[in-house]
Amino acid sequence: MASHLLIVESPSKAKTLKKYLGKDFEILASYGHVRDLVPKTGAVDPDDDFRMKYEVIDRNAKHVDAIARAVKDADTILLATDPDREGEAIAWHLSEILKGKRSLKGKTLKRVVFYEITEGAVKDAVKHPRDISMELVNAQQARRALDYLVGFNLSPLLWKKIRRGLSAGRVQSPALRLIVEREIEIENFKSREYWSIHFDSEKAKTPFSARLTHFKGEKLDQFSVGDAARNAEITGFLESHGKGAARVSEIEKKRKLRSPAPPFTTSTLQQEAVRKLGFSTDRAMKVAQSLYEGVSLGKAVTGLITYMRTDSVSLSKEAVAEIRGYITKNFGSDYLPKSPVAYKSTARNAQEAHEAIRPTSIARTPESVAPFLNDEQRKLYEMIWKRALSCQMTPAKFDTVAVDFTVGGAGNVFRATGQTMVFPGFYAVYHEDDDDVVEEEDKRLPALDKGDTVPILKLYGEQHFTQPPPRYSEASLVKALEQYGIGRPSTYASIISTLVNREYVVLEKKRFQPTDVGRVVNKFLTEHFAHWVDYEFTAKLENELDDISNGKEEWVPVLERFWKDFSAQVGEKESVSRKDVTQEVLDEQCPKCKAHKLTIRLGRRGRFIGCSGYPECDYTRNLDGSGDSAEGPAKRDIGIDPKTKKAIQLLQGPFGWYFQLGEPEGDKKPKRVSLPKNIAPEAATLEVALKMLALPRDLGAHPETGKKVVAAIGRFGPYVNHDGHFKSIPKDENVFDITLERAVALLKEPKSPGGRGALRVLGKHPEDGQSVSLYAGKYGPYVKHGKVNATLPDKDAIATVTLEEALALLAAKSKGKKTKVVRARKKAA
Repeated sequence: MASHLLIVESPSKAKTLKKYLGKDFEILASYGHVRDLVPKTGAVDPDDDFRMKYEVIDRNAKHVDAIARAVKDADTILLATDPDREGEAIAWHLSEILKGKRSLKGKTLKRVVFYEITEGAVKDAVKHPRDISMELVNAQQARRALDYLVGFNLSPLLWKKIRRGLSAGRVQSPALRLIVEREIEIENFKSREYWSIHFDSEKAKTPFSARLTHFKGEKLDQFSVGDAARNAEITGFLESHGKGAARVSEIEKKRKLRSPAPPFTTSTLQQEAVRKLGFSTDRAMKVAQSLYEGVSLGKAVTGLITYMRTDSVSLSKEAVAEIRGYITKNFGSDYLPKSPVAYKSTARNAQEAHEAIRPTSIARTPESVAPFLNDEQRKLYEMIWKRALSCQMTPAKFDTVAVDFTVGGAGNVFRATGQTMVFPGFYAVYHEDDDDVVEEEDKRLPALDKGDTVPILKLYGEQHFTQPPPRYSEASLVKALEQYGIGRPSTYASIISTLVNREYVVLEKKRFQPTDVGRVVNKFLTEHFAHWVDYEFTAKLENELDDISNGKEEWVPVLERFWKDFSAQVGEKESVSRKDVTQEVLDEQCPKCKAHKLTIRLGRRGRFIGCSGYPECDYTRNLDGSGDSAEGPAKRDIGIDPKTKKAIQLLQGPFGWYFQLGEPEGDKKPKRVSLPKNIAPEAATLEVALKMLALPRDLGAHPETGKKVVAAIGRFGPYVNHDGHFKSIPKDENVFDITLERAVALLKEPKSPGGRGALRVLGKHPEDGQSVSLYAGKYGPYVKHGKVNATLPDKDAIATVTLEEALALLAAKSKGKKTKVVRARKKAA
């Protein structure tokens, strides 16, 4: 009988640890969180020092019972949950449950922490147990209480003021604000013309170009040459006075050093995985978790990387010594700095309690472990390994040269620049990202001396236009969240997936765009709860939570300060009218009744323009001007299909917008395909139409069976199919971009988190975050949340039922009432 019971979060981790610790240890898994707040009002009581009411999570009750039974036979219980706030809180919840069951009498209960799953690290952690840190526990409790208080008070307000089924979050809302504000910035952007002037030349058969920097003694800025006329004036002057030659007036040579990037933090790992590997942030974290928890390397199971939730950029002395030894042996002394390279985090709210993400041993090269890894694991491990190795290498060295030329007088100066890599340093292993590789390539100039004259082969101007700021990608959004101090690195992936799953944003061409609902939610929050979605306030609150974990603050006073103002604001905003939130008055008279102003309004399928005199006047049109109800059915010409030469139109039918290729030919109907719900009609382009009409996509042959794998969009959304086996494509991925490699990985994943037999997951319940799923039952289709089932009154609604409708059915079922899913299209308020 094992005298020690060690409890971890993950069952895969349990198998690895059992091999390390032997027969004296029984290893059990909690399967993540074991308790959470009761999913109802009053779970956090502000009138009783924010006392929190917990209950065991249903899906993990059996695991908790197994742990309680095992405790009876053990003398020592070691809580080895993950080494962060969440892990500390899980350890505390387990201890509280066991105390409540009176299972700990005469037992020793301790906390152990390890940051890498290797035999040495695990055995050392077991030798040095400690007590549970209540500072870390209280920091997590405060964070959970804040999230609950915001969600349970703001979400009902959104239901009343905008539409049912919406929700708001403490950190998701400022993240949504970032995306919406960037979109508004793009919409308001006014492009500005400017010109740059160049000459092309060559010497000794080496071509080069130079750019005009000064004209008639004045330094040129971006807009000094603002139009074609000014460009023609300057180039004409230089052609007539320069007489086809440029003279070297100055030569400046420098040695430039480029230092390596620090080892990965959670944030930088996510950014690079998105940029270099094409992963989503959520995918990057899941793959990293699998590398941390352990991989079978033949006979032994070993964790390949250190803990992946960290914002530290430091490495242990032992790791640095091993890396430096590897560099000396494999690259030579020129690549090894005289002393170890130390890094300091520049991230806001950085918590540097443990190490950066690194390989558990630099000796495990990507080549040596590749046979034991799947493709995604191999790619991510190689990137982590190279980044850790390169961070302790010498800088790359470049010789740079800048040559100034005069043309037609001393005041007219052109500059040419060049550089040559003279020593690769860390470049021999790793570049931070692909853009830097392009920028740092050798750009050579011919040998030139002061006073030399070179021929001007071509003198010309180039027209440019300023560009709006780009929409956020997953990588740039993570970087912005880190810069503003919104959330913690471990929460970035969940923030992004929450915004996508709530359909507040869509990921289009790997860039985030707010949906109409997202814009309206943001408008309400920024106008009526500006303080609570303010970036500085959010960052300040994160600092206070960090202070709680460091023992500098008590958690209840932090909650009291927050709740005092927030609760007052919620009560004050009850009186705001729904019309003020969902409508925006335009300075335009209704063309139909000519008596009322037009407004931008939110309907079931997004924003549209309608008469403020509704219902007396029912005039409507789309934001782009199409679908004018005074002109007949909504229709828009999209373009011509280059293959069939047939016209493509966007039409509005009784079930929504759809593309149509060509016209009916006798009994033969033209090909039609629905416009995806996440694309507004005004955003429908020829490119979108061609992609939709080209579905399903043939991704290629499955590597194991040789049978075809296809990607398509069905009634339940985008999916991949292989030999009759279907798998939904996650909302943060795209049916048009998904690769065969990713499709194969998806097809291998376990069944939907909605449970066995779930047709699809409709989304998360706003009260507790648990899945709301659709099932096909013996007596017809039904929706399920926790232990509550609600039958769909209309079996035809199985294809179109939404999360909002499911929530209404479940709420009515909980109250013992019957309700009805109304399929008819409603007018917006």
